[in-house]
Amino acid sequence: MALDKATVAHIATLARIKLPESEQEKIAGELSHILTWIEQLNEVDTKGVEPMASVAAMRLPMREDQVTDGDRAEAVLQNAPAAAHGFFTVPKVVE
Repeated sequence: MALDKATVAHIATLARIKLPESEQEKIAGELSHILTWIEQLNEVDTKGVEPMASVAAMRLPMREDQVTDGDRAEAVLQNAPAAAHGFFTVPKVVE
């Protein structure tokens, strides 16, 4: 698929990318090359191939979910620039 300078300029506008006119011809060639390669991938027979999220066949290690409180509220509040009544205090945002 061949792209022209006008199409590249339109794509740059949609992507909100400032693309100098001097580079549009070069980018048009590169994008055309990428689209040709993608068209070649569409010709590959993928029937019977399972979709995958990674090229490495692996499973992530699993752990049992445990809810813990931590019971360290006082230690955590020591990191706060300001605290009151057991909570972080923040500056007023709306007046």
